[in-house]
Amino acid sequence: MAETVTYQKESGVGILTLNRPEVYNAFNGRMTQELTAALKEASKDPDVRAVMIQGAGKAFCSGQDLNDRSDLHVGNLSLGDSVRTRYNPMIRAITGMEKPVIASVGGVAAGAGCSLAFACDIRIVSEKAKFIEAFIRIGLVPDSGSSYFLPRLVGFGRAMELLMTGRDILAEEAVKIGLANRLVSHERLEEESFEFARKLAQAPTRAIGLTKRALWRAVDSELEEALEYEAQMQETAGKTEDFKEGVQAFTEKRVPEFRGK
Repeated sequence: MAETVTYQKESGVGILTLNRPEVYNAFNGRMTQELTAALKEASKDPDVRAVMIQGAGKAFCSGQDLNDRSDLHVGNLSLGDSVRTRYNPMIRAITGMEKPVIASVGGVAAGAGCSLAFACDIRIVSEKAKFIEAFIRIGLVPDSGSSYFLPRLVGFGRAMELLMTGRDILAEEAVKIGLANRLVSHERLEEESFEFARKLAQAPTRAIGLTKRALWRAVDSELEEALEYEAQMQETAGKTEDFKEGVQAFTEKRVPEFRGK
């Protein structure tokens, strides 16, 4: 049986490819398990200093596979339990990873596929990208973090509109409103996404991880708490080898060679 998620490593980048192109990379139970496992593996691997998530074929991820009746749990099993046990661990694996995670979106990202992209630190899109908060289209509410990420990316009022209407958000609008960071040509999407990830893989990985931790803490903190947490993170960063290398490279007027330690 083919893998639903493939995992490659190149130049310090862990490349995770959602691999169910025949159903637009829709999630089934196996794919959520394999993606979560791959994310955990990349998080622990010292040779991986950045992660890139992409979809095979025409889509990024079309959300839950509604054609898989054994997986949909309509009327007999708990959708809440499915979200808790399958999707939430996957989202936590991304946000808790102290390495940069880039979503490379060259097609539709819908439902939980939207949430997956929004959980990533950076979203690079092509002109063929399309985000759809599709939950409302089938009488469901946002899950897998969409209600958390979306208002923090685009603001409360716009998030409410997008979640209530479930309308298509095309690539140009996604960049304009802050859902995506960068728009590139479809032909160069994989190359540009990888190059961005590769540059981050050469950055001071510990500092990036601490920055992620501080930023997620700050979005729900008062100013004084954020200031104190920054001081704690700075104390930790100041003891890394990369900080010593950064200072030495500055004094020697050369490009630093960070090792992620």
